[in-house]
Amino acid sequence: MNSNIGVMGHPIGHTKSPVFQQAGLDALNIEETFEAWDVTPEALADKVATFRSDGFLAACVTLPHKQEVIPMVDELSDAAQQIGAVNWIFNKNGKLIGHNTDGTGFIRALKEKVGFEAQGVDATVFGAGGAARAVVYALKNAGIKRLTIANRTLERAQELAAHFTEGPFKPEAISMNRDELADHVPYSGLLVNTTSLGMAGGPAELATPVTSDMISADAIGYDVVYAPPMTRFLREVEEAGATSAGGISMLVFQGIEGFEMATGQKAPVNTMFSAIERALKPS
Repeated sequence: MNSNIGVMGHPIGHTKSPVFQQAGLDALNIEETFEAWDVTPEALADKVATFRSDGFLAACVTLPHKQEVIPMVDELSDAAQQIGAVNWIFNKNGKLIGHNTDGTGFIRALKEKVGFEAQGVDATVFGAGGAARAVVYALKNAGIKRLTIANRTLERAQELAAHFTEGPFKPEAISMNRDELADHVPYSGLLVNTTSLGMAGGPAELATPVTSDMISADAIGYDVVYAPPMTRFLREVEEAGATSAGGISMLVFQGIEGFEMATGQKAPVNTMFSAIERALKPS
């Protein structure tokens, strides 16, 4: 192992984390290289075992390992337990702590980039996978008033809604049927796409979960997809006169939280955002 901090996934070539994480380390004169580790599922357990080494700080975890690493760590944070996924592993004197910063990164992105406050707001989340779990967890904790989960497979939306039902908080599950969406989307102050619709290189690059005619001009539309920076969903949001925000802010803020926990230092936020914005600019 050459470095004490990095990101692991498979494949890993697409990751943008080293760009802004290295900028943060350099700005604070921390002599580490934030590496990208391509780790196959077969090699995962051996790789995680190396994180117990003296001096090792942390590993960011991306697809497809976020669930698979759970039995390999010694302790899970409440967020990791609730979301059912780990996106950071920290070494505390040889003990591995699994944490999840996706939810808090999402809320911070909404607050700092578009001034969003969850109290009293109705929201619709498209999708019911891992990203949706983090978003629903975060919105529940932030005090969202009412939440609808829309997914192509209704059963998955129902399972996710049931998982986060607690006391008065009871998300509603619907399908992606246009008539069902029409009963919820126009009344939502926040719309969040957590599906792969619109993702560059994905199976439906030009698709969107909803079109502009359903979107309130007062809404905020957030897409956790960050490549491309302007997805079809975000174009529909803007066409409706609503406020759009792309997933790069969630990526950076979840990374900033992990960076601060790993280094014990305050992250140079502006420096890290500048680095990734430069990297994403078309050449």
